[in-house]
Formats: sequence, C-alpha cells, structure tokens
Amino acid sequence: MLRRGLALLSVLALAACALGNGPDTRRSGFDDMGASTQAMQRDDTQNPGMLWVQDGADLWGRRAGRSDRSCADCHGDAARSMRGVAPRYPAFDTARGTALTLGQRIQQCRVERQQAPAAVPESREWLALESFVATQSRGLPIAPDRDARLADLRQRGAALFTQRMGQLDLSCAQCHTERAGLRLGGSVIPQGQATGYPIYRLEWQGMGSLQRRIRNCMSGVRAEPFAYGAPDMVALELYLSERARGMALETPAVRP
Repeated sequence: MLRRGLALLSVLALAACALGNGPDTRRSGFDDMGASTQAMQRDDTQNPGMLWVQDGADLWGRRAGRSDRSCADCHGDAARSMRGVAPRYPAFDTARGTALTLGQRIQQCRVERQQAPAAVPESREWLALESFVATQSRGLPIAPDRDARLADLRQRGAALFTQRMGQLDLSCAQCHTERAGLRLGGSVIPQGQATGYPIYRLEWQGMGSLQRRIRNCMSGVRAEPFAYGAPDMVALELYLSERARGMALETPAVRP
C-alpha cells in the first residue's frame, strides 16, 4: 500500500507540474534518444514515419465507399481544417456517450459519411490516416478534451496507471514515474509521455499506435493485454493524454 501510495503521489506531482503548480520536469522520449535518432525525427526526408503520412494524404483525397466521397470533400484542406484536432483526443462523442480516440473518430467518420468499411486497428490504412491528421498539429500543445462527462473515465485511466498487473506485478507508474531516467538493459527508461503517436519505432520497423505500445508493455510484465479499443484501453489513453497536457505534439515521432 505504501509503495502504491508513493507511486500515486509521483503521478500527481507530474500532473501538478502540467497545471503550472511547480517546475515542469516532464521529458519527451525524444530527449532520451541518441543524436542520430533525434536527427531522423527532425528531418522529414529521413523520418520513415512520413511514408505513412504520405499514404494518409493520398487516402484523404481518395473517394471511397457507397457515397463516393473523400475526406477532402467534407473537410477540405487538412492543413487548415485538421489543425488543432489531434491534440484534443481522446474526446467525448455524444452519439456513443463515451470517449473516442482520434483513430476511432476517423473511422467513425468514414463509416458514417463515406459509407465505407472501417479499417482494422493497426492496419496501414488506419495508421496512415491517423498519422496524416495528427501531423497537421505537429508542434501544438497537447490539450485533451476537458468535458466533464469524461471525468470518471479519466479517473479510471489514472487508477490503471498505478495498478500492478501481470506475473511481474508491476504498474506503469513504477517504471515510467518512479524509475524514469534510470537504465534497463542499457536503455534509458522514459517517462512514457504520449507525445508522438502514431509513432515509428525502429524496433518495429513500422508505425504503431499508443495502444500497440501499451499492449507491448502489458505483455512485457506478463499481463493479458487490453483489446484494441477496449474501454480500459481508451481510459488509459485518455489519462496519458492528460498527463502530457501542454507538451508539444511530435507526430510522426521516431523512437528506438
């Protein structure tokens, strides 16, 4: 109980910094990378995630579904209409009465407006469109939805962040708050700030969502991973977005 309490206090301290109640000690994973990997992220001609962004740009203008409409037909130039959208997600969706991630919202739009089948989570199509939309807000501060109807779900996410799980009996907070900055297997343990998703990981040799990264961590502690889009997964993503409030969106970020 004492250890869990200390972990929760550490998490609350980071949240307080985000609200301007003390020095902001938060660090993006970018800050812990080597110079060559940082250079890869900075330069769009070297950043492999831009391949997905370009695919997303093509999908944005491509007519699809029974409506024979494209995203551009409704939303126009993404550089204008999508600027500032990604930093607000996950956001409350009135029709469903719960939070939707950015990827879910894009697919909802495709189903309702284009009358096209939703893409499969983590598919090239899903990640390409999400990456393209998110990149329009690159550099803007993360500013998740403060709708009061999300309070319970956000609180659930905060509880999951400090909840021990799996055969190793570890929580997110024990690694990414208590031990952030230390080393594990020669690599710096990051704070786990969700600033650059979808993200290109050299380990994956491809793009992946925040939910894929969470599932990787859960497998690492030998826990049963949440399903993509499951309520607990969205709750944790919502909390991580709040935890990174005010930090710059980096999509498409690159990580080792």
